[in-house]
Amino acid sequence: MFIDEVNILVRSGKGGDGIIAFHREKHVPLGGPSGGDGGNGGSVVFQADEGMSTLLDLKYQKHIFAKAGENGKTKNMKGKDEDDVIVKVPVGTIIYKLESNEVLADLVEHGQKATIAKGGKGGRGNRTFATSRNKAPKIQENGEPGEELNLHIELKLLADVGIIGFPSVGKSTLITILSNSRPKIADYPFTTLIPNLGVVSAPGVNSFVLADMPGLIEGASQGAGLGIQFLKHIQRTRVLLHMIDMSPESLREPYSDYNIINKELEEYDPELLKRPQIIIASKMDMPGADERLNEFRTHFSEETLIIPISALTNDNLKELVYETSKSLESTPFFYKNEDVIDDHVEYIFVDKENEIIINKVSEDRFVVTGQLVEKLYNQSNMQSDEAVAMFLSKLRKQGLDKQLRKAGAKNGDTIEIFDMQLEFFE
Repeated sequence: MFIDEVNILVRSGKGGDGIIAFHREKHVPLGGPSGGDGGNGGSVVFQADEGMSTLLDLKYQKHIFAKAGENGKTKNMKGKDEDDVIVKVPVGTIIYKLESNEVLADLVEHGQKATIAKGGKGGRGNRTFATSRNKAPKIQENGEPGEELNLHIELKLLADVGIIGFPSVGKSTLITILSNSRPKIADYPFTTLIPNLGVVSAPGVNSFVLADMPGLIEGASQGAGLGIQFLKHIQRTRVLLHMIDMSPESLREPYSDYNIINKELEEYDPELLKRPQIIIASKMDMPGADERLNEFRTHFSEETLIIPISALTNDNLKELVYETSKSLESTPFFYKNEDVIDDHVEYIFVDKENEIIINKVSEDRFVVTGQLVEKLYNQSNMQSDEAVAMFLSKLRKQGLDKQLRKAGAKNGDTIEIFDMQLEFFE
């Protein structure tokens, strides 16, 4: 079964908690703190595998969860780091955030990996907090929580060349003759229900991957027929072979078919019309095909490459392979989605990990939120005064007091941080 789109939920593992412990052993006076650090939680990592051709495995695995890291142990022993969960997907897989449609990864090479949900870092045990001033700290950190993401995963086949055209123009027959692919072929429309891939090899040319796309029809870009399901696969191809049926038996007008298919490509993605197109006049062994081809040529300049072929007699198939290979040599890949400005890639970095947000909810009450605040709060064990003091000290070092003053806080105002209510003072 060919599956090229799935939605799944992934969750990385929480980091293990550090612990509070003290070394108590006979004949070992002043053993000191011995609470070990927690282990790191497992991450969810996607890896491209050229041996896969469908997202079928993920169709029936809607949830992928990594395990939490082990808590710290006594005698200064660190908890075990949990293994990452490796999710193998076909080459050409794109991973999106479901809610925002943000691209998280585009896996276009065999073995390429992307960490989608990073495991939480293990918390520190009390031995880490020992200083010359505080030789017996009763402070530890909880492990960082894991990340939870709803993902939309989409497969766009990586083929060098795509064959496009109306149903029953001979696309499946051509890929059968030129490659090792064996798609279903029958004398009725829409026998091809999934894209078929085959490798084309010939003396004197570099081999290339050829994709037979299920037949498009008018309105495919808006969902008519099967085209909307497979137009996305054409986006990866570098060269398009546009097949036009020249047999009078088709009862279709060749030039009209040519324009309809190109219009569907343009409406789906205008960039597709920038791909090199080699026009293939198929079924030239049929009586009357030559006359229809001559009339078809009148709509194009003499420089336009139109190759008449016959799958029955193998006419011009070698020429088609060589012309396709020649076009590939001068055509770049189209799956590099970088925004280039003045010959350089521009990246804008927003440091949300150190973000502190102040909301003034009334004249004398302020609510403190933000990724940094949430991270430090989750790491802290608020059951001890020492932990609370350390939590607030870390926020002050990150400029909490300065931001509160800027927001208008004054002596005696109430500051809320999650379930804590504090009084602001200068």
